[in-house]
Amino acid sequence: MIDLRSDTVTRPTAAMLEAMVSAPVGDDVWGDDPTANAFQARLAEQTGKEASLLFPSGTQSNLVALMAHCERGDEYIVGQNAHTYRYEGGGAAVLGSIQPQPIEHAEDGSLPLEKIAAAVKADDFHFARTRLLALENTIGGKVLPAEYVKEATDLARQFGLATHLDGARLFNAVVATGSSLKQLCQPFDSVSLCFSKGLGTPMGSALVGSQELIDRARRWRKMVGGGMRQSGIIAAACQYALDHHVDDLAHDHRRAARLARGLAVLPGIEVLSQATNMVFARIPYEHVQPLAAWLKEQGILIELLYATRFVVHRDIDDADIDEVLAVMDSYFRQY
Repeated sequence: MIDLRSDTVTRPTAAMLEAMVSAPVGDDVWGDDPTANAFQARLAEQTGKEASLLFPSGTQSNLVALMAHCERGDEYIVGQNAHTYRYEGGGAAVLGSIQPQPIEHAEDGSLPLEKIAAAVKADDFHFARTRLLALENTIGGKVLPAEYVKEATDLARQFGLATHLDGARLFNAVVATGSSLKQLCQPFDSVSLCFSKGLGTPMGSALVGSQELIDRARRWRKMVGGGMRQSGIIAAACQYALDHHVDDLAHDHRRAARLARGLAVLPGIEVLSQATNMVFARIPYEHVQPLAAWLKEQGILIELLYATRFVVHRDIDDADIDEVLAVMDSYFRQY
């Protein structure tokens, strides 16, 4: 199958599997898994933070970050289309008793500064306490401009707010901008990084931040069931991805741009955006389900949950892009 549903479908390479098999391990809940400890120390150094903590998933990493920053009855400011608000099961509200204050995104995926300022509540017991600003980079494949990130995080601190970044695809932003991981993490108090989106690991995300924050996060991780035992197996995969797979994301970006150009000339398809490894398109409503079925019959999977979205990743090559465009062209010629 040519799977364009998400970059979460990437699979470990033989070399990554070998790194996992050969990793020395211990019991990470007891704190004595050497591979997990080494990975966390190295990631903290590369992100410019004091500490880091390995999680099974990005959803759990984000949830624990919000719970480490906020208390029951607090509030976080977040975008309407951000994963932490829209696509993570309402965990902050359900499990953390943290109220989200969603605001509309600008076209580039940012949250307008004036809307952030207007959303901050007065220090009054009638209101939930606004404690945190949560951004996402990339969002919908789009890279947040560095100057905007600085302005938004500076604004948050003027109001006494902490800042968190859902950096599930921050490595795409690293490659797209030529910035270092440390530069993109620097403005935030905490950052969640995912290694199973585009980088090939079977699971694994990490939270980075101050030692005090990570100490709180470790307690919350245990409470929500994220304490793992021989987690060095996963840490080894994450470290391998960090060492060997990040630069490869440039190929995904190039192929996504090529896919967008090819889709744009097909009848009935309007390409809405292409950024980094994602292409969003508008397909006439009456064709959406038939086209998805047609593609599946031809061995191609696409995602209709978010909109019509095509996500290019390391398991897609140039021939796959040609095949997708040819099959879609044949559909529209027929119908």
